Amino acid sequence: MAATTVTDSGGVRIITEVIPATDPRAAQLASSSRPSAPALSFQARSFRRAQPKALGTIHIFTGIIHICFGIILMVAEHRTPSLPVASGVLFWLGFLLLISGSLLVESEKRDNILLVKTCCVVNVGVILSTLVATLIHTVAITNDIPSCKINLPYQLKAEWCFNAENKMLSNGLDSIFIIFCLLEFCVAVAALAFGYHAVKLHSYTRMVL
Repeated sequence: MAATTVTDSGGVRIITEVIPATDPRAAQLASSSRPSAPALSFQARSFRRAQPKALGTIHIFTGIIHICFGIILMVAEHRTPSLPVASGVLFWLGFLLLISGSLLVESEKRDNILLVKTCCVVNVGVILSTLVATLIHTVAITNDIPSCKINLPYQLKAEWCFNAENKMLSNGLDSIFIIFCLLEFCVAVAALAFGYHAVKLHSYTRMVL
């Protein structure tokens, strides 16, 4: 039997009922007092407003382009590699983009705040890497083709070095990579901004609970 007490205070009647643990209503009250849905799911859903699958697809696509062009240019310039090929920027940036893109696509499927935090960390690396890659490609544009540099006073350039189309082609490729780096930078900033908001919201919700 449930014990009931009635208390009158300031014109208000308060009825208190004590339910024993064996009462079936006790289990219902215990289950209703628990959170109906974890706050974690809500924070992960807030990150999905950034469309992480679309952002991840962009990173994966551009990462594949970087790696493919890196292989082609490495084979074509194996004797006198240009600065982007010698630095390996096309490879390490490409693999970093593949990792970032895969994490972003996976975060679309899972309600995991740890995955969101990992995306934030990786995208910080993407932001820094794209800035370095932009600097490398810009320096490559301002410099001559490595095989056409003159190291000795009376050294003659190869005949094909006087063909301006070769330098234009090299500058065109570097310019395209700079545009890709700008796109990757914007995608990483967007993912980082939404990810930081989700992580901050998650911390605030846990503190309130």
